[in-house]
Amino acid sequence: MKGRVLVVAGSDSSGGAGIQADIKTITALGGYAATAITAITAQDTHGVHAVFPVPPELVVKQMRLVLDDIGADAIKIGMLGDAATVEAVSDVLDDVAHIPLIVDPVMRAKGGAQLMDGAAVEATRRRLALLATVLTPNIPEAELLAGCTIDDVLGMEHTAELLLTLGSRAVLLKGGHLGGDEVVDILATADGLLRFEAPRVKSRHTHGTGCTLASAIAVSMAQGLSLQDSVARARAYVQRAIATAPGYGGGHGPLNHAHTFERFRP
Repeated sequence: MKGRVLVVAGSDSSGGAGIQADIKTITALGGYAATAITAITAQDTHGVHAVFPVPPELVVKQMRLVLDDIGADAIKIGMLGDAATVEAVSDVLDDVAHIPLIVDPVMRAKGGAQLMDGAAVEATRRRLALLATVLTPNIPEAELLAGCTIDDVLGMEHTAELLLTLGSRAVLLKGGHLGGDEVVDILATADGLLRFEAPRVKSRHTHGTGCTLASAIAVSMAQGLSLQDSVARARAYVQRAIATAPGYGGGHGPLNHAHTFERFRP
């Protein structure tokens, strides 16, 4: 076991996304996951049915206790929900700026439920993005953060460069929401743009892909991989997880996070 990752995110009762997906991913890739839970959700593969936020002071307490005792080689941020939580989490992160920070700005669930209000989006833009080693929005999230519309890969490249001006050291803009047989993600850094391309796996079992990708990047960076190698490894892991999804649920089903353990199956 190598690479300690502190995950700050919400809980998904269906097990496909959020903290549950984060723990599975980090474990499957050989790391150690610690958590600070920001919200309890009641959800299934059809959508989010209820959300109960954890008070910001308790989120902070979870973070500080983990950091002071176990420590972290990377921190991954997922669902924060409201501006008060974004601000409180950012205050903690100010004190650990030397630790790689992967920010997945979770704003809307796969089923369409809104998971972040307008004030929280603004707080993410103003404070959290500034602290990020890498920001990992999908297209709808990037459009909200940048205030623009993305219609194609060129639009993705322009928006990724625009998001870099918020202060993060890198932006990975995920292109899964665009149509086509290829999925293109854009990695923007101060050195320029890099495209990652792969054939689209046609499946409705894609619940938690964003959480999973960001956690796979986080554990890879915690284990000492470069950002580019971490993104490549994470994308390969997610692609295989979609391709071998177990088929659970009647909606957007979960991935196969355990595909790295295939040799241990009965």
